[in-house]
Formats: sequence, C-alpha cells, structure tokens
Amino acid sequence: MKFQISIVAVFGLLISSIEMVEAANLKKDAPKHIRIDKTDVTLLVVDHQIGLFSLVRDINPDQFKHNVLAHAELARVFKLPAVLTTSAQTGPNGPLPREILDILPNSPIVHRNGEVNAWDNEEFRKAVYATGKSQVIIAGVTTDVCTTFLALSLIEAGFTVFANSEASGTFDDKIAVDSNNRMRDAGVHILSNFAIALDLMRDWRNTPGAVEMFPYFDKYLSAYSNIARGHMAAVNNGTIFPGQDTLPQ
Repeated sequence: MKFQISIVAVFGLLISSIEMVEAANLKKDAPKHIRIDKTDVTLLVVDHQIGLFSLVRDINPDQFKHNVLAHAELARVFKLPAVLTTSAQTGPNGPLPREILDILPNSPIVHRNGEVNAWDNEEFRKAVYATGKSQVIIAGVTTDVCTTFLALSLIEAGFTVFANSEASGTFDDKIAVDSNNRMRDAGVHILSNFAIALDLMRDWRNTPGAVEMFPYFDKYLSAYSNIARGHMAAVNNGTIFPGQDTLPQ
C-alpha cells in the first residue's frame, strides 16, 4: 500500500512538473506586446486595385472600399511615410482607385509587372527601406496572397508588422481566418483599423488627437462619430425630459 501511494505521489509530482515547464515555455514563447510608434512606422497600400476589388467576398464591397480609404488616410492624418504598389495594373487587375492617389499624392508608387510577393521586387524593397522605419502597417488584396506573402517576408527581414484586417480582403471568411492565423503564428499583429488609429494616437490630447481624429472618425467610423455628434447636440441643444433627472449618471 505504501509503495502504491509513493508511486501515485511521484506520478503526481511528475505531471505537475511537466505542466509547470509547459506553462513556462508558453509564457516564454508568447509574443511581446508591441505598440505602434508613429515616429517609426510606415504604411503600405498593396494591390488595392479596382479590378482586384471584385475578388473580395468576405466584406461588403462598399464597406471594403470605405475601409481601404480609411487605411490610406491614416498616413495622411499622422504624416506617416507611405509606399503604394500595384501588380500588372495595365491588365485586368486595373489601377489603384483615384481616391487613394488623391489622399496620398506624394507617396511613391511601385508598379510591379510580375512579382506576386511585392518583397520580391527590388524597387519596392528599396522604397520601404528608404522610409527608415522599423515598423510597417500593411493591408492588401488578397489577404491570403498579397498581404500574407508580404507580411511574412517583412517579418523575415526584421520588421515589426501590423496588418489592418479590415482593409485586406479575400474570397471568403474561411480564407480570411486561415490567412490571419498564418500571419499571427509568424508574429504579425492583426488589428482593426480602429485599433491601429488609436494606437497611433494614444492620447486624445496629442497631435494628432481629438482635433484631427473626430473628423476622421466622422468620415470613416460613423458608429463612433454618432457618440460625438450626440454629445455635441446634447450640450448645445439638449433638454432634460421629465423623469430623466431621476436616472443615475
């Protein structure tokens, strides 16, 4: 009986030790929390071409175009260096939408004639390195090819990569999830446009801050803008109805 108890105790200690080692390894391997540094980041617009927009089925077409313009305008609001690129734009893929070019009129555009992965293009690599930044915000069409291939190459090249999940699109939800998981497993940070915008801003008292971001959100995120509009209307013209004064604040 004592021998059996000792075996059980030893086995229990062994299991506990294994669990502790596994937990320590998981903690060790867990990705570090890295914030976007607006002074050390560049924004990439990758193959957001009007022909390729037709491939995007995981996001409503009107919403997707809205998201892409919001992605591009982050560079304008925060004065980030941006690099634009297209793939075989004289063919069915088509050019970038005019709206993107109007938002970023002075940003370099690299027209690739064959390379699927933009990082395989020497001119594009030079343009990214020329920004002098170590962080990259990326979005593209399609998520599984143009965004993922480039994001993994950027990680391999030593960049910290933030992928705007709302401004990348692909054929269906499953492919989008699989692609984001593949990037995440490689160390890419997958964020919403709202999260990217607020990590760039960090504090409403900053510049860019409230003065610049409320108009941005009014244009691209009406769900949040309605809060600001409602508050402004209440302050300027609001009336407390009978019974409202009894509600807790």
